[in-house]
Amino acid sequence: MAYRLVVLVFAILLVVALFGLIWWLCRLFLSHHGEVKNLNEKTQVLATWTFAGVAVGLVFVVLGAFVLGPWAFYRTVASHDVAVDDAAAVLWGFGIVLASLVISAGGLLILFNAVGAL
Repeated sequence: MAYRLVVLVFAILLVVALFGLIWWLCRLFLSHHGEVKNLNEKTQVLATWTFAGVAVGLVFVVLGAFVLGPWAFYRTVASHDVAVDDAAAVLWGFGIVLASLVISAGGLLILFNAVGAL
């Protein structure tokens, strides 16, 4: 019974960590491209939409996260007039989604190992 509580707490921490990674990488992206005005607000909006794209995409056979996440990132970057071309925005979005999901998957494997599922 206790392992169920451990799994629930760890799952919540993984979701928080995934959003935190996306937020941090979006902040790096905006800083790299010279955005200093309203940096926290722009980072929050960009991370929220990218996270939403990833979350909805994960429902569609996981591969949807690699389509909807970068697309949401690109659309948000375009709406905030960040000085970056379209291809770079899509590639940055894909990289942010890939890095965040790989690190979160590593945490999930640690959880599976801890509860004896591997």
